[in-house]
Amino acid sequence: MSTEQANAPRAVIVISSHVARGSVGNRAAVFALESLGFPVWAVPTIILPWHPGHGRATRIVPPLDQFKALMADLERAPWLGEVGAVLSGYLGEAGQAEAVASLVAAVKARTPDAVYICDPVMGDSGGLYVAEPTAIAMRDRLMPIADIATPNRYELEWMAGVPLPDLKSVMAAALHAGPSTMLVTSAPSMISGGTGNLLLDGSQALLAEHRVIEKPPNGLGDLTAAVYLARILSGQPAIKALQSTTAAVYEILARTAKRGGDELQLETDAQSLSHPMAMVQLRHLTHPGRDRRA
Repeated sequence: MSTEQANAPRAVIVISSHVARGSVGNRAAVFALESLGFPVWAVPTIILPWHPGHGRATRIVPPLDQFKALMADLERAPWLGEVGAVLSGYLGEAGQAEAVASLVAAVKARTPDAVYICDPVMGDSGGLYVAEPTAIAMRDRLMPIADIATPNRYELEWMAGVPLPDLKSVMAAALHAGPSTMLVTSAPSMISGGTGNLLLDGSQALLAEHRVIEKPPNGLGDLTAAVYLARILSGQPAIKALQSTTAAVYEILARTAKRGGDELQLETDAQSLSHPMAMVQLRHLTHPGRDRRA
C-alpha cells in the first residue's frame, strides 16, 4: 500500500439490516470490513432477531423521521472526513433511500473520491422479498448515484424488467444499469454445475466461477459487497479484487456447508477473508460495449 493510500480516509459507513443471530446484512459487512482493517460506522435500517428465511419474527423499523435525523447527524459529524466509502444494503422502507442518497452526497462533498457501493438487496430467484416501493427506491434513487453496484442476477433482472437467461443478456443489462462498475452475483456460469460473479466496468468483463453449493446460508451477497469494497479500498486492481473476493466468500461458504451450519461462520473462518486458498476459475469475456466503441 502506498503512503497516499495509507493516509486516505478509511472508515466505511455501512447502512443495512441488523440481526441478533446470524451473519447477514450489517453483521456480515461490518465483521468483514473490520477484520480487513477498515473502521465502520454501522447504521441499522431494520432490527430482526434472525434472518426472515428462518421464520417469521418481529421487525423493528426505525420511524422514518428518526432515521433521517440520525443520518443528518452523520452528515454534519466532525469526523466525516474519516469516511472513504459508503455501503448500503437492505432497506427497511422506501423512504430510507433518500436519506442514504443525502449522506452519500455529504460524504462525496467532503471527500470527492469516496466510493459509494450499492447492494440493492431486494430479492432472489423466488421474487422480491421487500415491498415493491422499496425496490423501486433502490433502483431509481440509489443505483444511479452508485460507483459500484452488487446485485444478484435476479435483482438485476427485476430492475431491467426482462429475463436474463444467459451471460450475454446479463452483461447487456449490467451495462445499462447505471453504475460504472457492476458486480453481478449468481451470474450464469460457463462450467457445469457452477455459478459466477460477473464484473463489468468501462474496459473489461470478467467472470469468476466456482461450483454451486446447494442450499447455501444467507448473507453471501452482503459479504461479497463488503469484501470487494475492502479490496478496492486497499488498492487492488479490479481483476485481483474479483478473484480474491470470490475465493474468500466461496471458501467461507464451503467450510460452513461442510460443518452443516445454517449461518455463515465468519468468526471461525476470519482467516479466509484475508488469505483465501480456494481456487476459482477466472475468465476474460468480450465486453458488450466494445463493438459500439469501435
